[in-house]
Amino acid sequence: MKYLIVLFRSVFFYFLITILYRLMGKREIGELSIMDFIVSIFIAEMVAISIENYKSSMLMSVIPVISLTALQIGFSYLSVKSSKIRKIVDGEPSVIINRGKVNFKEMLKQRYNLDDLLMQLRSNEVKSIEEVDYAILETSGKLSIFKKNDDVLRNYPLPLILDGVLDEETLLQIHKSRTWLDNELRKENVLIENIFYAFYKDNKLYIIEKDKIK
Repeated sequence: MKYLIVLFRSVFFYFLITILYRLMGKREIGELSIMDFIVSIFIAEMVAISIENYKSSMLMSVIPVISLTALQIGFSYLSVKSSKIRKIVDGEPSVIINRGKVNFKEMLKQRYNLDDLLMQLRSNEVKSIEEVDYAILETSGKLSIFKKNDDVLRNYPLPLILDGVLDEETLLQIHKSRTWLDNELRKENVLIENIFYAFYKDNKLYIIEKDKIK
């Protein structure tokens, strides 16, 4: 009898978790954020305990699993609406190599050592740091690499304004001041809070306003 109970619970949780992960959205394993990863571990642990302790009520596992899923969906919704919450939940990309120069300060901040950098460069078939123009550590932990001989991405446009929030670090990287930005926005007759996305490339500021994407 106990084997049938274990079998039933295994099948039940298989379908339940499949449905819940569909509700949470489609993401590959390598693209999971820290919160996604934590929720996945908790769900796996609670399901394993429920299957192992077949004499206990399944509700003791179903309730927390559904609660965690609802919490994750709620945070995902809020992160879409707010860039501040998105940074808290998912973090933000870090520029590890900028115009061929390694940003050791950012590497230290991200606890990302030189061995990690060289390993990911090798996995992308890059022989040495000298070949790289830009390398960006994504929130998933993946390193996006743009080589110096890539004419299309040689001057990779880093986000300057995202969801109405200015990235001060990017402003410093393109060697521009806040006064310059204010003048450019004044020319376009747009307020920074009304900008969905703006980036700087080829000595020009490109702006996408929020009302243009609705």
